[in-house]
Amino acid sequence: MKAIVCIKQVPDTTDVRIDPKTNTLVREGVPSIINPFDMYAIEEAVRIKEKYGGETVVITMGPPQAEAALREAVSLGIDEAILLCDRAFAGADTLATSYTVSMGIRKVGDFDLILCGKQAADGDTAQVGPGIAVHLDIPQVTYVKKIESVGDGEIRVHRMTEEGHDVVVSSTPVLLTVVKEINEPRLPSLKGKMRAKKAEINIWTAEDIGVDESRIGLDGSPTFVEKVFAPPQREGGKILTGDAPEIVEELLKEMEEKKII
Repeated sequence: MKAIVCIKQVPDTTDVRIDPKTNTLVREGVPSIINPFDMYAIEEAVRIKEKYGGETVVITMGPPQAEAALREAVSLGIDEAILLCDRAFAGADTLATSYTVSMGIRKVGDFDLILCGKQAADGDTAQVGPGIAVHLDIPQVTYVKKIESVGDGEIRVHRMTEEGHDVVVSSTPVLLTVVKEINEPRLPSLKGKMRAKKAEINIWTAEDIGVDESRIGLDGSPTFVEKVFAPPQREGGKILTGDAPEIVEELLKEMEEKKII
């Protein structure tokens, strides 16, 4: 059993900056964390390895500082780490990102399972995981809350829905995006931290993974941010006091004056 986990290093939500020239997130020099949903994907991959045996690989696309996220994943039990790092990847939208990561996965070789968090905390699109599956031409199941069984070229999972869950059976290899209900991520052990500190991080460039350069980075991104701006500050509200009939009458008057009703 070989499981590949796709993770993303995202800016700490308390410190987000936008490049005014490209309208993309500034990542260099900004405090960052592993995308919270990806922590559940890491944990599930490690649990699968513990239950069924095999190996786990973590892969991410990003600047050199993303190596810290990969080492954290190794400290949690992941076996091998790969960083897709090249200036040519910068500014990629979800299509270019999913293509680039899929090419990295192709270089990894045969696998049974790809695990992703359901969405990233910065882009919030939930598109990259499914996009990777499309580029690799493999099945996908999104919003997975439980992996029931894996084996004999087949996987059985529970897919979360608004009404409950669907039981889905798929052939492998398959890509799953997972939700936080799937598990409780562990904390790294001292042994895990020591192993992560010494771990070799494989760094692959655009040339290493054989991408079509017209499909990566800003040039390969059909979508782009036209403008970034802060929403106007809301004006202070008004607190109505008095008896209920008086409040209702005053509220109706206010709404009529503002032509709400």
